[in-house]
Amino acid sequence: MKKLIFGLVILAVVNSSCSSTKNLNVMNTLTQNSWVVNSLSGKQLDPSAYLKGLPSMTFGSDGKLTGSTGCNNFTGNFKLDGMSVKLDPGAMTRMACPGNGEADFLSAAQQVTNLKLNGNTLSLLNGADEVMSLIPKK
Repeated sequence: MKKLIFGLVILAVVNSSCSSTKNLNVMNTLTQNSWVVNSLSGKQLDPSAYLKGLPSMTFGSDGKLTGSTGCNNFTGNFKLDGMSVKLDPGAMTRMACPGNGEADFLSAAQQVTNLKLNGNTLSLLNGADEVMSLIPKK
């Protein structure tokens, strides 16, 4: 019985460390890049629809989120728990922006519940549905 309990404790510790390592790897990948939005809801973005270039985000190791909506700059927070993520763009400059690009980006950001990393692509999801796709900024 003692061997069984000891084995279960070891298994729990190993499983916990794998989960922590995975979370750390995701955090490292997020924070080592600035990300440019490539698509919203599966549709490629048209750069001409954005006054200051495509929307972008930078994830700080301190949980800070900064970036551009393609028109205005924002600074806020994000919370990462495993593969679950919550984005809060927070404070934003208030320049008038033509078209719907900024509104579409902000609406998509509010829908994000989790993420997936596949090579150099960061997919921000709502469940299984891709809300936006990002690539590292060059």
